[in-house]
Amino acid sequence: MQQAFDHIESIYWVFTQLCNDQCDHCYNNSGPRGERITLEECLAIVGNLPNRADRIILSGGEPLAERALLYSILDALRAKYGTATQIMLQTNGDLLTEKILDELLARGVTRVDIASIDRYHKHAGTRRQMLEELFRSRGMNGDDTDPLIEKETYLKQGTASYGFWGATEEMWLGGNWARGRAMEKDIWLNDHTHNFCAILSGGRGFLGGTELPQEISIQLWKINPCCPGTLHPMGDARVEKVSEVLGRVAGSAVLQAINQGDPYGMGESIGISRAQAMEVGARLGNICLWCDHFFEHHFDIKQLRASNSNVIPIVIPVLVGQSSNPATQHNPKPSC
Repeated sequence: MQQAFDHIESIYWVFTQLCNDQCDHCYNNSGPRGERITLEECLAIVGNLPNRADRIILSGGEPLAERALLYSILDALRAKYGTATQIMLQTNGDLLTEKILDELLARGVTRVDIASIDRYHKHAGTRRQMLEELFRSRGMNGDDTDPLIEKETYLKQGTASYGFWGATEEMWLGGNWARGRAMEKDIWLNDHTHNFCAILSGGRGFLGGTELPQEISIQLWKINPCCPGTLHPMGDARVEKVSEVLGRVAGSAVLQAINQGDPYGMGESIGISRAQAMEVGARLGNICLWCDHFFEHHFDIKQLRASNSNVIPIVIPVLVGQSSNPATQHNPKPSC
């Protein structure tokens, strides 16, 4: 595992939770009243990013719902990194026009991902052909459509690219659906063996040293090892250097377990066995909910030490959309 973090391969930054849509599956409750931060805060965050970053993914919410803020962030990133960093934008595509795309490309965006080709977004992919024609009219390459884009691809200089994808129950949103509106609407994946943490955008590799690109997530200002985020963030990117936050947590056996994509192993260093953790995860129905439970009851991520009590079994609260009897819990299987 690397000891210095002034170079990071990938940063996923949700700089706004404002959105023109209000999808049922949204894990961070984005929508017309979604949480926002100021331009000053965003510029402070850019200043606290590592000195080298191979790629930065800007997402939301809907980034184009805060277009002036997005443009200011892009200008600040260009001033900080020049053309050495690939700048990627994830958008639902609803607000994208010829003029806006030209502005994005001029300000250094090297890839646009339309992340709305699924049944949860209001257009459900109906604008795909029009958007593809728009991208191709600007000479953009659409050959690399996988959202888990290979590092060798995103480091290529030259032609800007685009892709189309969306939420899938099997992989992309399986674990982190136990969050936000997906939990409220009872469409979360009730399967504690589904390990979202072990894939890119999960926690695996956030400290480096694995086969995956090293990627961290910043939700607004919260520095996290993964997109859903730990219950409490590792740090505040508005006032802390990201590299220093990563350096601070890198020695923790708990955070090292997340780096290995192994949330059920987080508690072993403080006396909570894997079997105990999996029992709680099964009762909660989700590995990310076990992670929340762990950081609420057993580990202080700010102090990097065990909390008051590590006694298990624990009383499991009844969750929204979940019966108190695991045998009667609804496990929806959405149709295509």
